[in-house]
Amino acid sequence: MVFSEVADRVWVARHEWYDVNVGVVAGERGLVVVDTHGSAAAGRRVLEQVRALGVGEVVAVVNTHAHFDHALGNAAFREADPTVPVHAHETALEELRATSVEAVAAAYAADDAARREEVLATEVVLPDRTFSSATVIDLGDRVLELVHPGPAHTAGDLVVLVPDARVLLAGDLVEESGPPGLGEDSFPMQWPLSLDIVLGLTTGASTVVPGHGAVVDRDFVEVQRNELGIVAETIRDLAGRGVPVEEALAAGEWPWEPHHLATAVRRGYEQLPRSQKRLPLI
Repeated sequence: MVFSEVADRVWVARHEWYDVNVGVVAGERGLVVVDTHGSAAAGRRVLEQVRALGVGEVVAVVNTHAHFDHALGNAAFREADPTVPVHAHETALEELRATSVEAVAAAYAADDAARREEVLATEVVLPDRTFSSATVIDLGDRVLELVHPGPAHTAGDLVVLVPDARVLLAGDLVEESGPPGLGEDSFPMQWPLSLDIVLGLTTGASTVVPGHGAVVDRDFVEVQRNELGIVAETIRDLAGRGVPVEEALAAGEWPWEPHHLATAVRRGYEQLPRSQKRLPLI
């Protein structure tokens, strides 16, 4: 997939494997690549596409979170330039440090022999520039703001704001190609609050690049925030009424098909404080 310019000197490539987006932001000091895809080989293909733009050299990489499809391509960029900095949230560093390429290959590439071999041949390259709340990357004529809005899709999410272009690269805090990824490391009770911060970084004129799927606008993000809010409040209500967790999925009214939400419900029950959970009625 080739890059398309979605705003002034901001490009996005939407890749077939996992429908993942990779972003490029250019400034007078060079290019920042936002997410690097799911293996060293995939990262090399991304780097070829970046070079084909002909708009400068890569001076920094950003991982929006630690999931393999966004970060295992780091290896390709370090092969090309051993000094290129890789930025991420401090928690994402620890999560990526714990990543096993064998487990990734077994879980996410088991049915595709070529992808499996790509993943198994990948070295996990860790971020070396981390932060806790917010930081910036200075490209000379423009500044990129990296913001950790709080736990959501993972504990270590970040978004990249390009203020002068009115673009926000949201990682998997926003997903267009399906319901948000409420997986084993997600925070369904806090995700809506994190998206409130994301919405505060945008305006009606903003372009938002999701982690997966087509580019969207602020209205799309607001709708998804409200849907996640329904999930969180439904979990809170069911737990508060004493509905057992194993019955909650069937008992609730959800914005998406229930099979998308089994893990979210269990995680939500686990994350609620004791004071907001009632013992099941006998």
